[in-house]
Amino acid sequence: MRVDINLATRPYEDAREFWARWGLGVGLLAALTLVLLTFAVRGWINAGRDRQNIRHLQAQIDQLDKERAQAQAFLDLGANRGTRDQSQFLNGLIQRKAFSWTRVFEDLERVMPANLHLVSLEPKLTEQNELQLEMKVEGDTREGTLELTRHMEASTHFRGAQMTEENGQGESGNSMSAKIVAIYVGGPSERSAK
Repeated sequence: MRVDINLATRPYEDAREFWARWGLGVGLLAALTLVLLTFAVRGWINAGRDRQNIRHLQAQIDQLDKERAQAQAFLDLGANRGTRDQSQFLNGLIQRKAFSWTRVFEDLERVMPANLHLVSLEPKLTEQNELQLEMKVEGDTREGTLELTRHMEASTHFRGAQMTEENGQGESGNSMSAKIVAIYVGGPSERSAK
């Protein structure tokens, strides 16, 4: 009987088999690491450019705010206050004069459901110089007012439509009355755009 004894201090390992098994995986991991490192470096460089652009835009905003504050201080002087108030009054008149009732009613006609009708309409200028429409509508069901607000939101002529009040009985005997507020954007009429 023959017994093989290994007298070496280190046992024999087949390196070729080890690299055949694990070499491909290690190579793929190294390639993936390089790709991810490239994306990380590129993202860091792009973020640096974005930070620089933000600093530049913020400097421009600060400069414009400073100019605006100087202009406001100039207009607030006692000698200029009358001119400022007069120009604000005239600008308000021009904006009111530019309001087209015909166009508003055309745009409302496009979004108004069949079972709902307009009772009153009041245009107002907001502090941001946007035209806000407050309208009272009456109809048979609450779904009509909800449909109107959805149609107004889907339209390019209205923004921020919301129902602010709702009553069970309308003035003309209908079962539903509601107050709807929306910002009127206006713009070119859809008929003239075609």
